[in-house]
Amino acid sequence: MPARRPGRAPELRALVLATHAGPTVAVTTAATLLAVAAGMSAGRAVLLCAAVLAGQASIGWSNDWLDADRDRAVARTDKPVVQGAVAPSLLRSAALVAVVLATVLSLLLGLVPGALLLVLVASGWAYNAGLKRTAASVVPYVTGFGALPAGVVAAAPGTPTAPWWLVAAGGALGAAAHLANVAPDLEDDLATGVRGLPHRLGAQISAGTGALLLGGASLVLVLGPDGPPTATGWSCLVLTAPAVVVAALAGTARFRRLAFPAVMLLTVLDVALLVAGGAALA
Repeated sequence: MPARRPGRAPELRALVLATHAGPTVAVTTAATLLAVAAGMSAGRAVLLCAAVLAGQASIGWSNDWLDADRDRAVARTDKPVVQGAVAPSLLRSAALVAVVLATVLSLLLGLVPGALLLVLVASGWAYNAGLKRTAASVVPYVTGFGALPAGVVAAAPGTPTAPWWLVAAGGALGAAAHLANVAPDLEDDLATGVRGLPHRLGAQISAGTGALLLGGASLVLVLGPDGPPTATGWSCLVLTAPAVVVAALAGTARFRRLAFPAVMLLTVLDVALLVAGGAALA
């Protein structure tokens, strides 16, 4: 008897999950908060939010589409495509539609900000397409997350240039996110021939490096802006500490799956505190 196709509602839920919903929401939220801090109008901030959301969805869908066979081989039952809830062909179609939509929406913000925002999208696709299997696996994360705040600020009134400390913190957070994201799947990845930078460094060194990058990013966000650090900035460092500890413990089996959510939560928190502290982004 042929397998029954999932109903419309379960399939839609599977599509949402296949966007890698947690990271997608975190990155989109952080970008939108930066847009508010940069002084964008409500309409322009909504446009930027939609552009980033479409780009992140395209990255998530392309990841699960391209990795479908590999995920099945290691029985990744957390993946909707492995559960049979969504077909790889549908993920492929959704990813292609989303990347076209992200391109159009990004360029509506202007050529320079649009191009910078699309660096993140291109980096994610390049990672999914093969860079994850190389020693340069961290490069898409550093490049993409460094370009994101630069693109947001460039889309603000007057097309200003993002300060160095904001771009540097974005790149460091991206690198930390990569190291934490790979931690739970090191063995499965190695079993299917994936040997990115974290696999080559090993779990313990990757965890320690990720924690240093995470703490360093928060320090840059606090000390980088002109003038003395604010009370809000110091609060950021205090709130960062638990996430740094979790990231440092990502090399242990108990904390591996907590490290990446901690990095994503800290990224949104850092940006929220940056907004609350009134730091000048231009």
